[in-house]
Amino acid sequence: MGQLTLAAAGGALSLFPIAHAGAQEATPDAAPESASATEAAPAPLQYEVKVNAPGDLDELLEKNLDLERFRGNPRMDREQLQRLVRDTPEQAKNLVATAGYYTPVVTVRVDTTGAKPVVIVDLDPGQPVTIDKVELELRGFDPTPPLAASEPYDTEALKRSWSLKTGSVFRQADWEAAKRALLREVVQTRYPRAQLVDTQAVVDPETHKVSLLVVLDSGPELRFGELRIEGLKRYDASIIRNLDKIRPGDYYSESALQSFQARLQDTGYFASVEVSADMSSILSEQIEAGQESQQAEAAPGAKPANRGPAPRLPLVVRVTENKQQNVSAGLGFSTNTGNRAQLNYDNLNVWGTRFKSAITMETKKQAAHANFYFPTTERGYNDSAGASFERSDISNEITAVTTISAKRNWGGTNLERSLTFEFLSEDKTVVGLEQTRSKSLPLTYAITKRSLDSLLFPTKGYVINAQVGGALLPVLTDERFVRVAGKAVYYRPLGEKGELIVRGEMGALGSKEKRGVPAVYLFRAGGDQSVRGYGYQELGVKEGDATIGGRYMLTGSAEYQYWFKPKWAIAAFYDAGNAADTVKAAMTPKSGYGLGGRYKSPVGPINVDVAYGHAVQKFRLHFSLGFTF
Repeated sequence: MGQLTLAAAGGALSLFPIAHAGAQEATPDAAPESASATEAAPAPLQYEVKVNAPGDLDELLEKNLDLERFRGNPRMDREQLQRLVRDTPEQAKNLVATAGYYTPVVTVRVDTTGAKPVVIVDLDPGQPVTIDKVELELRGFDPTPPLAASEPYDTEALKRSWSLKTGSVFRQADWEAAKRALLREVVQTRYPRAQLVDTQAVVDPETHKVSLLVVLDSGPELRFGELRIEGLKRYDASIIRNLDKIRPGDYYSESALQSFQARLQDTGYFASVEVSADMSSILSEQIEAGQESQQAEAAPGAKPANRGPAPRLPLVVRVTENKQQNVSAGLGFSTNTGNRAQLNYDNLNVWGTRFKSAITMETKKQAAHANFYFPTTERGYNDSAGASFERSDISNEITAVTTISAKRNWGGTNLERSLTFEFLSEDKTVVGLEQTRSKSLPLTYAITKRSLDSLLFPTKGYVINAQVGGALLPVLTDERFVRVAGKAVYYRPLGEKGELIVRGEMGALGSKEKRGVPAVYLFRAGGDQSVRGYGYQELGVKEGDATIGGRYMLTGSAEYQYWFKPKWAIAAFYDAGNAADTVKAAMTPKSGYGLGGRYKSPVGPINVDVAYGHAVQKFRLHFSLGFTF
């Protein structure tokens, strides 16, 4: 038996087209052959199909054989079934060839002993075809003068990334995926015009071996040019330019374009953003010159040609601005703070800043805030300033806090840092005790490190947040203090459908007296994102009939989730923790445990839990959306 060569130019290749011998490519209701419209249609022939094949080949045949495709067709009769039976061996051979089996033995028989005919397909796939030789020919990839001193493209690493290794079983799907992955790897950076100019798979059915050839041409090396902005009407161009980390002369990079687009989308100024490199700006003679030099280099005995300077691609940003003003309202419910109604007003251009404000009314909290967000600076700083008022009534402690603040944020999603300077004036009333008033001028530094597979539905990775700060100067401060706090959450898959989530939080406050320190800087525990089985901030220091914040806090949680459907899971969890004025008391935990349900909604995970608080010997329902940081 001779060899079989399958080739395609430009990487577009279908090795083994599925044969539907004699089957009509019509709607599912079409019969395999036409019947006379003048004759009464006989009752359709009902039959069953049984496939005996090893591994997952049975599923491959069951999903693609015409025997299965036309089963239940209202115009099926015995003659049509016989034709399908005759065509099945050849069709089955074509199908299993896509899985790497070229010498199968297929037998088809019909068992008519039962109430329905049963078509039995037996398949012995034989020996699979394995990859004997892989030849990757990479053309181009030379540094472009006068930038020859720049780092060369790592073609050896590109070859190592080829997924079809010698000795592995040759499958059509893997062959197509490997070619796409190779091309994708190249076009993402430096060579966006790369092409697969030739691909071949030479199969020898007698030796069960296949030789692969892939020829990839890099095309010209491309670099970014100047920034061009389209669509701006109301907002200043610095909003876009300050977020542009791509410099003229940088290598073309698809990931750099995507990152720039994501930063612009996150600003809130734009309804739509498109960031691209203007390929049409490349002069045709430059491309032709590059192609000619490649041809010259391919000639026997030719010396490498000087391609000339790399073409510069203008960086194009097309935006559609959001409307300047927006008013929105919403209703909600939380098992932490009760019913919620909220009214928002945003204005994207107030004295060159973004203005965001909201009034929130909850059962246990009422708040109002107004903040001005300045455009990102050239160095990547996001500055804001604002004021807020919040009143809360939790565990018989009533606080009313007025805050004026200035904040600087910098960094990205994976590593975010902030510095916050605040002035707080607080009135606090503990039921049964006298009202107290305090003021403070703290400075707080915070850092958040994220390493997650998904920000919306994380299943692997971690998030760590740490804060350190305090009010150290006797200026507008009743009681000087130092405060440190940290929290972390860790995600780890367990098996195909399981997931482990471990969460922890700690905090400590140092001061001469606790009186005079704003309640917001003390620590309490309990609630949906803390220790379930207890009310929101129910765990703390008892003072009269109230629970107030303590100097120390330590909590931990372990949860197992089992995703029995892609969007649905059940969970079992154990939480423990406490807040107190001494380390020993804070490390004497109150525990809660229970079961819950999880749902992946379009806006994030919805969590519903029923938890038993061991210390209070009560069950409590908890509801939350997403995770806190």
